[in-house]
Amino acid sequence: MCGRLNVIDDPGVRALCDQLGIALWPEHGQVFSRFIRAAQPVSVVRQREGVRCMQNALWWLLLEPTQEGFKPSRFTSFNTRYDKLNVTRSAGFHAYRHSRCIIPVKGFGETEYCNGKPLHYHDLEAEPGHALALGGLCREWVHHGSGQRVLSCSVITLPPHPRLAAIHGKSMPMILPQHDDTLSMWLYEEVTTTQVFEDLLRPHLPQKLIATPIDKPASYQPLASPFVIEADSD
Repeated sequence: MCGRLNVIDDPGVRALCDQLGIALWPEHGQVFSRFIRAAQPVSVVRQREGVRCMQNALWWLLLEPTQEGFKPSRFTSFNTRYDKLNVTRSAGFHAYRHSRCIIPVKGFGETEYCNGKPLHYHDLEAEPGHALALGGLCREWVHHGSGQRVLSCSVITLPPHPRLAAIHGKSMPMILPQHDDTLSMWLYEEVTTTQVFEDLLRPHLPQKLIATPIDKPASYQPLASPFVIEADSD
């Protein structure tokens, strides 16, 4: 998955946040943007001491201290691969068990490369009236000099789905189902035994996506008509 998210103030995004028990109001400082890059702030939903909250996090899980704060680590970590979640010394091992989060988005962007050069770009969105709940991880950082507190996050990525392989053949984001108790289980702090999430670590489309070929991520001008990528039946 490439490093861009679409988090517009959309009825579908608001409906998902309502489902999560989060009220969106401008004064709360939620991040809304059509084009959020890796290492920029994004709003995540997490649960702390039994209470769900939305907080802004830097979309880069590993941070390094500076003289007065933090900066993104030199190690790329805006995504966390599914096959690293159970590797004891990996960046996401502890977070997968103790600080999972949900990133409500309207959509995300993918870039397909050939010999290291961009071949084509696509924007993928939930259908009108809906949003996507991306499965993520977060970490809290406290600067021992300044006392600054920073939250960071990553999106979990899975192997490519067959219906997305032509768009991006390397990976896809974890998209959590919204029609059952998955969202609650994902946020529930007491769930630290991750076997319950094994089925989520396979490529799966719980809802249909609308894909649009675009000229480039920053301008996102359509190059052709959008087309539908159907959800999995199971």
